[in-house]
Amino acid sequence: METVHLRHPALVDHLVSRNPGTWKMLTVAMCMALLGCLQAQEPQGHVSVILLGATGDLAKKYLWQGLFQLYLDEAGKGNSFSFHGAALTAPEQGQGLMAKALESLSCPKDMAPSHCAERKDQFLRLSQYRQLKTTEDYRALSKDIEAQIQHEGLREAGRIFYFSVPPFAYADIARNINSSCRPGPGTWLRVVLEKPFGHDHLSAQQLATELRSFFQEEEMYRVDHYLGKQAVAQILPFRDQNRKALDGLWNRHHVERVEIVVKESVDAAGRTSFYEEYGVIRDILQNHLTEILTLVAMELPDDISNAEAVLRHKLQVFQALRGLQKGSAIVGQYQTYSEQVRRELQKPDSFHSLTPTFAGGPWTRVGPLGSPHAQLQAAFQTHVPFGLGWMGLDLGFSQGCSVARMMFPCLSGLLDERVGYVRVLFKNRAYCVQSEKHWAVEQSQCLPRQIVFHIGHGDLGGPAVLVSRNLFRPSLPSESWMEMEDRPGLRLFGRPLSDYYAYSPVTERDAYSILLAHIFHCRKDSFITTENLLASWVFWTPVLDSLAHEVPRLYPGGAENGHLLDFEFSGGQLSFSQQQLEQLVPGPGSVPVPSAFQVLRAKYRESPLISAWPEELISKLADDIEATAVRAVQRFGEFHLALSGGSSPVALFQQLAMGHYSFPWAHTHLWLVDERCVPLSDPESNFQGLQAHLLQHIRVPYYNIHPMPVHLHQRLCAEEDQGTQIYAREISALVTNSSFDLVLLGMGTDGHTASLFPQSPAGLDGEQLVVLTKSPFRPHHRMSLSLPLINRAKKVAVLVMGRMKREITLLVSRVGHEPRKWPISGVLPTSGQLVWYMDYEAFLG
Repeated sequence: METVHLRHPALVDHLVSRNPGTWKMLTVAMCMALLGCLQAQEPQGHVSVILLGATGDLAKKYLWQGLFQLYLDEAGKGNSFSFHGAALTAPEQGQGLMAKALESLSCPKDMAPSHCAERKDQFLRLSQYRQLKTTEDYRALSKDIEAQIQHEGLREAGRIFYFSVPPFAYADIARNINSSCRPGPGTWLRVVLEKPFGHDHLSAQQLATELRSFFQEEEMYRVDHYLGKQAVAQILPFRDQNRKALDGLWNRHHVERVEIVVKESVDAAGRTSFYEEYGVIRDILQNHLTEILTLVAMELPDDISNAEAVLRHKLQVFQALRGLQKGSAIVGQYQTYSEQVRRELQKPDSFHSLTPTFAGGPWTRVGPLGSPHAQLQAAFQTHVPFGLGWMGLDLGFSQGCSVARMMFPCLSGLLDERVGYVRVLFKNRAYCVQSEKHWAVEQSQCLPRQIVFHIGHGDLGGPAVLVSRNLFRPSLPSESWMEMEDRPGLRLFGRPLSDYYAYSPVTERDAYSILLAHIFHCRKDSFITTENLLASWVFWTPVLDSLAHEVPRLYPGGAENGHLLDFEFSGGQLSFSQQQLEQLVPGPGSVPVPSAFQVLRAKYRESPLISAWPEELISKLADDIEATAVRAVQRFGEFHLALSGGSSPVALFQQLAMGHYSFPWAHTHLWLVDERCVPLSDPESNFQGLQAHLLQHIRVPYYNIHPMPVHLHQRLCAEEDQGTQIYAREISALVTNSSFDLVLLGMGTDGHTASLFPQSPAGLDGEQLVVLTKSPFRPHHRMSLSLPLINRAKKVAVLVMGRMKREITLLVSRVGHEPRKWPISGVLPTSGQLVWYMDYEAFLG
């Protein structure tokens, strides 16, 4: 059901209790939205589906198959479709990539091969690739859709835009859709957004605000694909259909604990750039497992089909959750992860990642299950414990969890198996005098009593709902769930399958197929609202902040983990049960881990110095650049950034590209500090390095990119071509007072900076803004900003990294203003700020 949602979760109860008039107005708005949704579901009409990121991994693995299933389900019901695969790739190449992705489409098992081939052929004819890069591209798409509808005599029902692209691209795409590709009056628009929805509470707020400037809340569908998984989607219906049996059980008096667990048995190879930015908690716990927690813990509304009531009750769970802090979770990292990051992201040998690949917890407590919200603040000791765990990227327990005997969940990451489940374990106060062989499965209270929503994989291999026979025979919809046949020898949670009433779906369906069907039918109950999203980040941000510098426990992975990751809950804290880790902790004389040191703030040449381990230093510099950019755009509408080449900034470029999706790239102008006199396509070109590591990953208007004109009239840096004057005039025309907002420099082992060398005095003084210089290293000819121009900048950042820089760092710290001997010593902004960023090896040796 389509709904209008409150913007702030904390206001829900306040509005209901103190502002009944406001609530009535919202109810009217909800009814109007429902009416609009019902109108949108009229069966006759043409729907255009635009898949952005159509050649990406998610599209190839899931989305095209989901769209094909949508076509199979709906095309015979009076609906017509067109499918537009879109990306930034040029048309010919993009068409080839999309065609390859469509080769793997499959039909349901019960469909005849001839019929399948016919439907696939129809779908392929309806699917076309197009490049969507500029506003004109979106405008052309809209015109093409309108022309097709008019030519074929159709009525347009609506348009679906699926954002299978990184979040930093959302704003530009949303702006183009809103301005140039919205459908006309009487038709609907639905935009589908993939996670991650922010990095913390602040970034999630910023992203939500940006998107709300282009779309209405009812037009946005934030996908958490776990809500499309059949076992997860069955939690609320199961609770609703079994109210009578559960009313006396689903509460703090009878529930011992709830375990929400996802375990994985593969590593992060190929995904380290994503994992370095988000880690396992943001990737899995903050979204998937937290959504499941709310479904289990929320008070059940009278009508679970009322999406507004479900949302309201979900938000009340967040208000009742005990606040998280350090000690609410424990983290680990499989041993080869840092090595994978160094290899894939070209990090130095000294790099040690703090990114967790395993997380246990939080062991949190929720108010009495099934109770009115007014009672959710009951005493801590009476609450039901919930354990959330992400079983990371390749590892686990060999003999189960020893701490299970202590009634605490064992949760882990990158483990011995791949499985996901939600386990509600009920208290057992009975003691049976006779031995277990005499216990009656359906009567004995000594047997474990549990309800399990088995999400997938594991020994069962797929989704299932399990209920202990000594609890009750559950009711499930017979048209979609069926009783499973017994599988002798299979044991689940310590008991044979015959101990459970066990049900599996009549037809297994992929989560994305289910969610796409819900989007088409305007069902918003399986998606994340803005309120829900922000409430989740409020809950998670404190524990993420507290773990930011926590050293994860190293573990080998798979069955080799033994009991290394077992943990227990005591005194309000989670901690690992096994404290002795001699075989995993670096020995004497080894390189310390990054968190052994905090960021060092001091002075260098009378200017601020920031020193840290390389990854922390790059992260700090990237954050500072973004903060400077945001302030500049807020004050002046644009940000002018001049970047140096070489190897040191590569990690920074990668960090900016992959970890700063809210960076105001659309308002940023990128300039070069220096350039080698080689063609811009040459691998030695500084611009080529910038292109490879930054530009191709971000959305900067092409006219905001300013390479140095070193290659004119098929000549390289010829004085008569006046390349330096051309670049100087461009700077003077676009940069106010020729004063860059930020200039990033490096420092060579001979004291040079930019391409200003001791042996080549050009550019060290005078009025020229851009100069030609000579380097002692090949290629010898360079173009560079002059020292006077650099010193006009509002801020200059000097990045110095590596043990090879230790000697020059020590030398330059002692010399005065002698730019002809050491050009770096001449860097001192006349009215701006100079900040030095040095890693420990360059600063301390």
